[in-house]
Amino acid sequence: MKLISWNVNGIRAVLKKGFLNFVKEHTPDILCIQETKALKEQLPRDLILENYYSYFSKSKIKGYSGVCIYSKVRPISVSLLGKEIFDNEGRGLIASYDDFILVNGYFPNSQALRRRLDYKLDFLSYVENLVDSLVCSGKNVILCGDFNIAHTEIDLISPDSNRDSPGYYIEETAWLDGFLNKGYVDTFRIFNKDPGYYTWWSYRTRARERNMGWRIDYFVVNEFFRKNVEKSLILDKVMGSDHCPVFLELNNVVS
Repeated sequence: MKLISWNVNGIRAVLKKGFLNFVKEHTPDILCIQETKALKEQLPRDLILENYYSYFSKSKIKGYSGVCIYSKVRPISVSLLGKEIFDNEGRGLIASYDDFILVNGYFPNSQALRRRLDYKLDFLSYVENLVDSLVCSGKNVILCGDFNIAHTEIDLISPDSNRDSPGYYIEETAWLDGFLNKGYVDTFRIFNKDPGYYTWWSYRTRARERNMGWRIDYFVVNEFFRKNVEKSLILDKVMGSDHCPVFLELNNVVS
């Protein structure tokens, strides 16, 4: 089974930048999108993808946030995160499948001067408790999306000068440390321990051209499910957004 997660920075905008060709080329079984910036009813017909079921979490703020899941396999169930302050911003979707539960999240940006750090930390705590409860009930979990956190110094350019930047605040990296250490796996790091691999680049200063980026988009699984992870990649040649997609291939699951 192939899964892709991508912050498209506006799903209607990325449609004009080769999105449909991307889907045809990679043919994911499940495609998780963040930052849709659109309601389902606003989508052009081309974005109702043939052979995919589609599910959306919309923000109450027009043109802001939002996530969606396109799935070739009909999920057993799909729900919002279940907490109003996060669902009002379209922060996530939960989809249940035979072999795992998928959580697609657009994690809040903590913003300069820590303006939304408390909101971000509330979100992190909520997602952690949600995932923990699912794993404790015997489920395998895939948590994916734009975390808006660079985990360690090899996950961003110039870590020293960015120590007080949103996405690399000590509170954020400490949370991700603790979360992974309790029994979750950053799937990309199973296969690749090297620096210089990023998923987001600022539109300013030709950052992508110079590969001056941050790795803030993830596929994370519970430790028991690690054995089903066949491949985890960053598709950094794919254009169309300030983020690139990330890819996960699973073995021995129902597709």
